[in-house]
Amino acid sequence: MSGLLRSVPDATPRKAVTVLTTRTDTPWTADGFRTTWVKTLKKAGVMRRTFHYFRGTAVTRLAVAGASEAEIGTITGHSLRDVGAILDAHYMSRDSRLAESGIRKCGAHESRTCFPN
Repeated sequence: MSGLLRSVPDATPRKAVTVLTTRTDTPWTADGFRTTWVKTLKKAGVMRRTFHYFRGTAVTRLAVAGASEAEIGTITGHSLRDVGAILDAHYMSRDSRLAESGIRKCGAHESRTCFPN
């Protein structure tokens, strides 16, 4: 995990339930988060993207990096079924890096066995 992302969980008390809070250290309401999210996207010059879009992108990037579906779900908060559905419906067939990675793994496995699978 990158240094900045790693510092948040490391600094969060283990019994804490809410990690992201407002400036007044209270949990976000749905409306408050949505309003702040839209303002932040506009300020960054990013349009027509939802929080869920970026979560889906995280699912894909983690898969490309070699994370298992269980690891991905633990990081993003998705169920295993949702991780699989996101990868299957939107990304897996479109990402040649995943195909290349699978082929490399198969080749490495076959080089360690007596007979090709």
